[in-house]
Amino acid sequence: MTSFRIKTINAIAPEGLELLGDEYTVDPADENPHGIVIRSSQIDVDDYPDLLAIARAGAGVNNITVEKATERGVCIFNTPGANANAVVDLVFPMIGIWLRNIYQGIAFCKSLADVPSDQVSTEVESRKAAFRGVEIAGKTLGVIGLGQIGVRLANGGIKRFMKVYGFDPFPSLDNIHNLFSEVTVTRSMTDTLAKADIVSLHLPVNEKTKGMVNADFISKMKPGAILVNYARGPIVNEEAVLAALDSGHLEAFITDFPTPGVIDNPKILITPHLGASTAESEENCSRMAVAELSAYLRYGNITHSVNFPNIESIPASTVNTRLIVINKDVPGMIASITKTLGAQGVNIVSFKNESNGTVGYNIIDLESSLDDTILAELEADENVIRIRQITFS
Repeated sequence: MTSFRIKTINAIAPEGLELLGDEYTVDPADENPHGIVIRSSQIDVDDYPDLLAIARAGAGVNNITVEKATERGVCIFNTPGANANAVVDLVFPMIGIWLRNIYQGIAFCKSLADVPSDQVSTEVESRKAAFRGVEIAGKTLGVIGLGQIGVRLANGGIKRFMKVYGFDPFPSLDNIHNLFSEVTVTRSMTDTLAKADIVSLHLPVNEKTKGMVNADFISKMKPGAILVNYARGPIVNEEAVLAALDSGHLEAFITDFPTPGVIDNPKILITPHLGASTAESEENCSRMAVAELSAYLRYGNITHSVNFPNIESIPASTVNTRLIVINKDVPGMIASITKTLGAQGVNIVSFKNESNGTVGYNIIDLESSLDDTILAELEADENVIRIRQITFS
């Protein structure tokens, strides 16, 4: 039985790691693992020569060198939706805290410790009007990014009697189908921004979204709107937000990403990156990450990869060896692979191929193992990125 070395980075919930069988050894100190389970720490795939895959216990993968991973044939997984409830669970209370002046009210109540006990009730009744707020119901919520978190937030807005508009530049039909019918999906981001009293961001960080919330973006928002970022810090141009708060164009900025520039601004409400920090979320993310990583290492199967196509195949009982060929997505690769195997008299039980437009991924089940000569010939193709041979007992 093949043994796989797993490295954990950050605190990974044990409920997920417990799913690993005897063929795995888990060691946070391993310097050359086959697989890594990680949360938010930065990682460079070049630091691990034998690395086959990384599973991110969370949705964002901006802490991983994904392009390098693709070039090396390292599969990167994330866990979309595993922390969705946790994020939505926090966004609505944070909006309510701002609208209802909760922090100021709490600070006032604490100050009553210095007031004589027989005057506390009188003091409360005389000064509570200073903390009068407004309700979430009736406000218009704009959701930018309709992934699993964005969809649940949009639906949550409907449940709270809000008007909800949503926009996603690359919508997934599976996610869109889960939207309540009362949510209006706009054709442009500008349409959502122009209508919303509260704009909530739920996008990944990539080259297209980094710094996306700039002065031009904010100028399209309603005067006096509230901006919420529980997605990723780099999506927002901090200077543009601060300028809009100073001018009054934005009423408030609610964020999960403290930086020196925002921590002391009275118009900014901040939490210390708590979006996914619940016991339930961490357990869900750990379980999903470990399941994805295990399926890849043992069988070469892929679900929820951010750089490889999704593909799954169950080996038949007659299969001795599973050959994984990862290649650049160019024409003729399937023919080239089968020609090489056929010339050596190798019998193919099944051949499955998927592509994501950049990477081609092939699962080839064989009745017998391959010798090093055949593997070397396959690897010699300039379009082949990586080859794995998985042997079944």
